[in-house]
Amino acid sequence: MPRCAWATTEPAITYHDEEWGVPVHDDRVLFEFLILEGAQAGLSWNTILKKRENYRKALDGFRPEKIARYSKRDVQRLLRNDGIVRNRLKIAATIENAKKFLEVRKEFGSFDAYLWSFVGGEPIQNRWRTLADVPRAPLNPTP
Repeated sequence: MPRCAWATTEPAITYHDEEWGVPVHDDRVLFEFLILEGAQAGLSWNTILKKRENYRKALDGFRPEKIARYSKRDVQRLLRNDGIVRNRLKIAATIENAKKFLEVRKEFGSFDAYLWSFVGGEPIQNRWRTLADVPRAPLNPTP
């Protein structure tokens, strides 16, 4: 199987081969990706993948109903957990994202329905020949 250049070690290889680019319709999995992406900000995705199982345990299996009710005591527990990224702002964002996730799910029936509505329920299949062909935002945008 051909792999992208970033998938050179575990767990990136397994993630690449089994999950990356695979359409997802399960709200719990979508919530997991939302939270892990937030944790990844400023870090490598491989760092987060290595901590993924720790996140599952620390965040009650990525159950948004439970996370949305986290208290200051839960925040302190997470800040002491060396198996996850111990950043107060990222932890606060996780709790807030759980609340917003539940609001979206209530309004649209599922988070899945909300997300997939942006692409008419179908994945967008690009056929880039090289990495340089992939559009990206400028590194230093001018105002």
